[in-house]
Amino acid sequence: MMNELTRILKECINDNLIHMVLSGAREKDHISKIKIRPIRHREQLLFQTSEQRGKQEFHANLTGEQTLEKAADWIQKDFKQLQIETTQLTVTILVSKKGKLTIKKKIRQQSLEAADISHNRRKRYIIEEGQPVPFLIDMGVMTAGGKIVKAKYNKFRQINRFLEFIEDVIPQIEIGKELTILDFGCGKSYLTFAMYYYLKVLQGFDIRIIGLDLKEDVINNCKRLAAGYGYDKLEFLVGDIASYTGVTRVDMVVTLHACDTATDYALEKAVKWGAKIILSVPCCQHELNAQIHNEILEPILCYGLIKERMAALITDALRGAFLEKEGYQVQILEFIDMEHTPKNILIRAVKTVNKRKEAKLEPCMELLGVEPLLGKLLKKQDEE
Repeated sequence: MMNELTRILKECINDNLIHMVLSGAREKDHISKIKIRPIRHREQLLFQTSEQRGKQEFHANLTGEQTLEKAADWIQKDFKQLQIETTQLTVTILVSKKGKLTIKKKIRQQSLEAADISHNRRKRYIIEEGQPVPFLIDMGVMTAGGKIVKAKYNKFRQINRFLEFIEDVIPQIEIGKELTILDFGCGKSYLTFAMYYYLKVLQGFDIRIIGLDLKEDVINNCKRLAAGYGYDKLEFLVGDIASYTGVTRVDMVVTLHACDTATDYALEKAVKWGAKIILSVPCCQHELNAQIHNEILEPILCYGLIKERMAALITDALRGAFLEKEGYQVQILEFIDMEHTPKNILIRAVKTVNKRKEAKLEPCMELLGVEPLLGKLLKKQDEE
């Protein structure tokens, strides 16, 4: 398998390379991600590495031989996944806990243009501009020729940003079996279709995605589109998050802009089903705004806007803490730039242990005078 790894790297590390991404760091306090792209410097083809450590990035320029040696070493010792995109190929290399390498190679049906290897090149996305994608065309994000509609460029960036979050957690998912993904409150399903396209079409994973929403007309349209694209394992249903019982086990739960306590019901369901991955972008956090009370903080909580924003942040922080208590490793991340929407927090949770962790949340909630719904739902789940 090591010979195969070397052969694949030699095949990809040249001027046809678009980018390589190493993710799924084995050491949490070490480098979290490495991106590699080709550049042209003084007529010499080099490969620039960008190592992400916390919020900082460190760059280095390497020759092809150095890049091959480094990439092989990184994937064997430091990371669980290597994603390679070239003009001709897409390659995914996964490493199991026991060090077993799984290499998935897919030849593109249509070659992409060679990467711009100047220093000041434009940003590369998981879904590239210039390659027509049916669902993006139908949703008005892309023209039939593959060009992004200017008025929809923020939506295009949002879709790719979301896929980057998924790309980061792929190493945490057990590959080799059908993966079930539930998308609660899927709406028009930009991101639902994007997930399916990325994981099934581009990566070739065996997945089943279920989109759930209360709006029957929206769901019917999504069904029609999915059938037209031949997405046979993408299903859309009319239903409510709190009462949905269609599955007993899921691998990933996605909930985007589920309003107020609908997010809490979705998170409780995810924990109940033992979801390995949770991706949640909460919306309209009203519950704690009506509860929060503290005499010491009253001089600043008397301002409605301040209280609303504090309550929203506290709501999502407590949601993260409750998930930590259930054995998840939680990150609260910026989804898209604040200039586009204030509802830009994403809660990303990865199940790491089966037993519950100790978390002294009661004094914190007592201080603030709050009792979040998610805490009550999880407590009831434990009692049952």
